[in-house]
This record gives sequence, C-alpha cells and structure tokens, in this order.
Amino acid sequence: MNAECASIRDPRGESRRHVSRIPGLPRESNLAMRHRRAIFTFIAVVQSVLLLTHYFLYQTWTFRHIPTHPHALQAILGVLSVSFVAASLLAFSHTNAPVRVFYRAAAVWMGFLSFLFVAMLASWAVLGVTAAIGVAINFHLLVEILFAAGIALGLLGIWNASWTRITRARVRLENLPDAWRGRKAALLTDVHLGHVRSHSFLTRLVSAITNEQPDLIFIAGDLFDGTAIDAIAATKPLEQLSAPHGVFFVAGNHEQFGDDSKFLNAIAATGVRVLRNERVNVDGLQIVGVPYNSATSTDDLSSVLQKLPLDRDRASILLTHAPDHPAVAEAKGFSLQLSGHTHLGQFIPWSWMARRIYREFVYGLSRIGKMQVFTSSGAGTWGPPVRLGSNPEIVMLEFE
Repeated sequence: MNAECASIRDPRGESRRHVSRIPGLPRESNLAMRHRRAIFTFIAVVQSVLLLTHYFLYQTWTFRHIPTHPHALQAILGVLSVSFVAASLLAFSHTNAPVRVFYRAAAVWMGFLSFLFVAMLASWAVLGVTAAIGVAINFHLLVEILFAAGIALGLLGIWNASWTRITRARVRLENLPDAWRGRKAALLTDVHLGHVRSHSFLTRLVSAITNEQPDLIFIAGDLFDGTAIDAIAATKPLEQLSAPHGVFFVAGNHEQFGDDSKFLNAIAATGVRVLRNERVNVDGLQIVGVPYNSATSTDDLSSVLQKLPLDRDRASILLTHAPDHPAVAEAKGFSLQLSGHTHLGQFIPWSWMARRIYREFVYGLSRIGKMQVFTSSGAGTWGPPVRLGSNPEIVMLEFE
C-alpha cells in the first residue's frame, strides 16, 4: 500500500519546548510541578464557576418566592454544584459501575444546568425590561415556565446526541490521481469512549461505516475521553473496521492529556495505522498525520510539516485533530485538511463560543487559499451527553 513513508517523532510524541527550571530540581520535577499547578488552578476555576452558577440558580428560584423546604433545596444544589468536578476526578482514576453511573448523572446535570443558565438570564432580562416600562409580572411563574423549557431542551439534546447521522460531502481536489476519482473516505472523530460512551457505541459506529464500504478511513483523534478505561476492550470493535486502502488514526488532545501509549498501543493492536508525524503514499495520494501535541502552535506544526515535504504536483491530505492552524497547512501545499475537535459546541451557549473561536472552520467544508478544510462535529460527546444545534455524525467524503 505504501510506496513511501516518512516520519519524524519525539520519543514521547510531544513537542520540544524550552521550559524554565527551578534550580536544584531535575527537569522532570519542574514539569510535574508545573503540570500539577496548572491542573489545580483549572479545577479551582471550574469549581468556583459552578458554585456561583448554582448560587445564581438558587437566588433566581427563590426571588419573590419562598420554597417549601429551603434548606433541602440548598443542600441539593450544594451537592449538585460539586458533583461534576468530583465525578471527573474519580473518572480519571477509576472505572467501575458506580463511578460510571455517578459520572453520567453529573454530566447530564451539567447539560441541564447550561440550559437553565440561559433560562435564568432570560428571566432577569424580562424582569428588567418589564420593570423599566412599569409592567408588573409574576416573576416566579416566568421562571417556572423558562426552567421547564430549559429542561425540555435538555431532554431533546440527550435524545439528539444518541442519533448518529451519515453526513455526505463531495470534495474536488486538484492533481487528484485518476484512480481516486469517485472513491470514498470515511471520517470519524471525537467518539470519546469513556464513562458515557462504551465499546457498544463504537460497535454501532463501525457497523455504520462498514455498511458504507469506504475505500479509506480516517479517525481524527479523541477516540477516547482520556479517563480511566480498559483501552484494549474498548477498541476491540476496531478489529472489524477495514478499507481497501487502510484505516488511519491521529491522536487528539484527550488521548494526550498524559502518557498516550496506553491508548495508542490499544488502537494499533486492532490493525489501525497510528500516524505520529508521518507521511504515507496511498495509491498516489499523499497522507500526513500530525497528532494534537505536535500541532498546538503554528511553530510546532510548521516545524513538523517542514520535515515532511510534499510533492505539490500530487493531491495531499493532512489529518490532524483540531482545525487550529489551517494557514500553516495551506502554506505547505496541502490540498485538504481533515479535523474534528470543535463538536460544533455541542449545544447552546457553547456553540456560540465555538463559532467565535473557529469561525468558518468550526464545521463542514471550508476553504483557505488553495486548501480545503473539512471539520466534523464528531460522533460522541464530551461532558454532558447533549447535542442541540449540532448533530453527531460520521462523514463520508467522495473525491472528485
């Protein structure tokens, strides 16, 4: 299959960066200390935001209304406010039925909380407008109505997240070998196997892809959620995934939170080709795979691609998890970049943020200069198993 193969690899699959050191401590200790500090800061910020959001929820519900059991309500909201962080910390080190149930319940609540937060903002906005024009309203009745709508949207989002679609797109590439015209490639991203999605979910995805009979299959990262999991058992369905011209995978950020070897070795054991800063030639089509940690900055990605020069007279595809630096790939002469990562925000209000960050590259087929970019919204979910305004998908690309 491969007439040529080129690769450059950091032994740990990481980018090389200069890191300032604390005198007297070895390099590993400095890195570990910085990593722990960053994690602690992130957890503290997230937990603070959740505490404030739940306090806001309580104040909205009790404004001009005295609940029947205020202390019970406070206790329930207090537990809910710490549930997701607690469940996430447990999920990173434990995998058993109680932890999975706890994590799923906490994740579902985070989805509902997002919609309730929007409902809270809408409630106070209506109160402000009506107060300004001198109209009296039953604020608590308004809150009840908007909260009920938020919960209904959350339920709809949970249902929608469980329905994986097949998205079809035609891609016309310059200098495409004649043999590739009319051939199909499947793009699968962001499955997030973990405490919410299991190997049974992957089995259904593999079956759906197999039914499409693609000539080539790409998996663009975040196959795993990064939490504790039996990686070998979770990836076993991939043994049934095959295509005449191969199945290729690149790591996403969730595989590379720490040591990615457990995840990547499990994937490779199924027969899927794991690309680590490599170029392969597949029947005249150039394919380059760059994992997430090697593409976190323009300099990192440019350095990797500089060492994997292309034949610009032949079509080429860059497989990398996130559509962060498409201008770099375009400058290096790529015809097409395939990515995921954005989830299209999964649901409101995060979808608004995703669109602001990634703009035209947040989803679907777009173009920068001479290069096209296809960003998939992904098949799974991270955190809340909710999708509203974005659909879980497998992408089928037909080359022209």
